[in-house]
Amino acid sequence: MTQPKSPRTRASPDHDVVVIGAGFAGLYAVHKLRALGFAVQGFERGGDVGGVWYWNRYPGARCDCESYYYSYSFSRELEQEWDWSLRYSEQPEILAYLSHVADRFDLRRSIAFDTAVEAMVFDEETNLWTLTTTAGERLTTRFVVSAAGCISAIQRPRFAGLDDFAGDIHYTAAWPHEGVDFTGKRVGVIGTGASGVQAIPIIARQARHLTVFQRTANYVIPARNGPMGEEWRAWVKAHYDEIRAKCLASPGAVPFDSPHRKAVETPEAERQAVYERIWKLGGLRFFAETFSDLITDKAANETAAEFVRAHIRAVVKDPEVAERLIPRSHPIATKRPPLDDDYYETFNRPNVTLVDIAADPIDHFTAHALHTGKSRYDLDALVLATGFDAMTGALTRIDIRGRGGLTLKDKWAEGACTYLGLGMAGFPNLFTVTGPFSPSVVANMPTGVEHHVDWIADCLAYMREHDLAVIEPTQAAEEAWVAHAGEVASATLYPQTNSWYVGANIPGKPRRFMVYLGGFSAYREHCAGIASKGYEGFAFAPQPGAERAHAAAS
Repeated sequence: MTQPKSPRTRASPDHDVVVIGAGFAGLYAVHKLRALGFAVQGFERGGDVGGVWYWNRYPGARCDCESYYYSYSFSRELEQEWDWSLRYSEQPEILAYLSHVADRFDLRRSIAFDTAVEAMVFDEETNLWTLTTTAGERLTTRFVVSAAGCISAIQRPRFAGLDDFAGDIHYTAAWPHEGVDFTGKRVGVIGTGASGVQAIPIIARQARHLTVFQRTANYVIPARNGPMGEEWRAWVKAHYDEIRAKCLASPGAVPFDSPHRKAVETPEAERQAVYERIWKLGGLRFFAETFSDLITDKAANETAAEFVRAHIRAVVKDPEVAERLIPRSHPIATKRPPLDDDYYETFNRPNVTLVDIAADPIDHFTAHALHTGKSRYDLDALVLATGFDAMTGALTRIDIRGRGGLTLKDKWAEGACTYLGLGMAGFPNLFTVTGPFSPSVVANMPTGVEHHVDWIADCLAYMREHDLAVIEPTQAAEEAWVAHAGEVASATLYPQTNSWYVGANIPGKPRRFMVYLGGFSAYREHCAGIASKGYEGFAFAPQPGAERAHAAAS
């Protein structure tokens, strides 16, 4: 069967669409766009599919969303044939799932591995992007879809003397594929975000001694992980339609029941009973299914925080260590809350030391030790769980030049800005999947990814149908969306916290809250409304020779 024609201009590009990345977003983008008849080429800097799950192989790496909904919904056959073994999948199983998807839908033939996009320049004469890759290739494409991820650009700290350290240094986000043996070693872990929290208990069981260097204490919620079980697996497979519908209607793209009661209006005994019940269930339900005002009301938030503080004090035997593990710098859930079942118990082990580097910062390294301002810690190995240049880093590390030679880095010099998290004014025919100012990291990622890719695919099909060559957000639409997102965020407690949501973990990065907090379901409806109005807020240019000019209102 003849495929529908793809849009062309005076110049014939090498590809219709280039997709950057081969994780959840990139794989689905290749599959969806290829099925619509577009000539698609993917590029992935890793050696195979997986994205974040290809690189993050550290001990204990797993998802903080439950397996049955942290998965694709686009194929009923895929849903039925794949069996998850755990409630919260670990990295090897998620990677195996994505590899299975790539095999099942024959996606690898459209992806160049071990190849990163280094530079992209938009040619205003031909309406084409010219890309340069690390393989030395130069190619042209009509459209670029960035599926490079929100948390894929590693943050490498600049500690004085780090290059002089003679022991092994490992980043959680670039873990050796062959694994690491810490037996008999004195190990230091810097960082207590999600990766550090997951890795610390397992490293502690192996190392001779583990020293945890904590700058900011985190609220860690129990996962209650375990085998999925045949009965539960069968129920899930029989009810996937209902599960997916709940995800689409949910603020967090999760199949939970949103609460309608407020913590501040609930009697204390009843409130504690709610927390206890959900705590025993485990997971992000602690925030999604307890009370509706935890993120908007400081007093309500404090009731949840105090519940977790009491748990920390009850579990950690040394009162001084317990107090150091209790967060005091931010409202609960305004940093991404890690999930783990053994984290606090780990600090009862005799071979584990907790160091507060907020009170006594890291000063420098020597060949065999980490030095704070007051103390020396002898180490044989160092694990850096120091996070990512989140939300923007995967794009700004590519030399992207749009209209007039403007670089994306310069456009975002005073803070990221997008329209819907899908595109940027001044950068035509460039789409971002779960980009800044979309729900992205506060929503279940596979559900968010599918929504964005479907929206982009529908848009490209619309352009093909209407002989349109170029799409670009208007400056007015972009500014209005960023302002709206800021207003929504300001009604919550999130902006009160120095987190990677605002770029606070990157020295010199402009502070701007980069996640849309209006809820995934409302965002999804908003995007659908924009598309139904002829892609309101986007400007189009027609193909040369097209009979009609097309434009959408800004």
